[in-house]
Amino acid sequence: MADVAGEVIRRHFRQKITIIGKDDDSPVTIADRDAETAMRELIKAAFPTHGIIGEEHGSVQTDAEYVWVLDPIDGTLSFISGSPTFGTLIALTRNGIPIMGIINQPISGERWVGANGRTTLNGTTINCRECSGLSDATLFAYGAELMEGEHGPGFLRLYNTVKRKRFGYDCYAYGLLALGFVDIIADCDMKPYDYCALVPIVENAGGKITDWTGSPLSLSNPGFVLAVGDPTLHDQAIEILG
Repeated sequence: MADVAGEVIRRHFRQKITIIGKDDDSPVTIADRDAETAMRELIKAAFPTHGIIGEEHGSVQTDAEYVWVLDPIDGTLSFISGSPTFGTLIALTRNGIPIMGIINQPISGERWVGANGRTTLNGTTINCRECSGLSDATLFAYGAELMEGEHGPGFLRLYNTVKRKRFGYDCYAYGLLALGFVDIIADCDMKPYDYCALVPIVENAGGKITDWTGSPLSLSNPGFVLAVGDPTLHDQAIEILG
């Protein structure tokens, strides 16, 4: 699935393509739609009883025991801007719980897979790093929008506590956390297709990922996501965000 999606995406990367606005004003391209179509066809052929939730083509059989959750291009704005920090997200859930996740970056040729107790990058097992405390941590976040709204004060407290911070990078940031280069990620307005693949990747690399209240992520979670590479940072971050 990652291979066929990557083939579609590479054909369109840094090419002049039409950008389509969705109802929520987010961008989408033919690369998003065709890549998801290609993945869905493979699922239907191999696992006809499985459900599918996709960002571009909707949901089917979501009451099935196994449901695939697809985001063909997580970070479409990065994609259309020519930045290779987007990725294809593929998750498999069982009874609503993510059990396998893939981040595939088809331009750099990097593929993270989290499942069965380990996370790999191109086949090599990787792990999150330890961190001495929030005051020495590197934070990646969705964007400055996190400073607005009811959750803004909490995020600003976290932002001012950590040592280093960076906005953007989409799903690629979670790959860097699993690889041991980022300590904390805070995101908002995420849908299941944005975060389901990230859960097994972070957890199997030794990190922790929840919503901003500390609850586990499932198909029905709200859109605020917190990931830490060192689980000892988790409760501290939750307290600050609250």
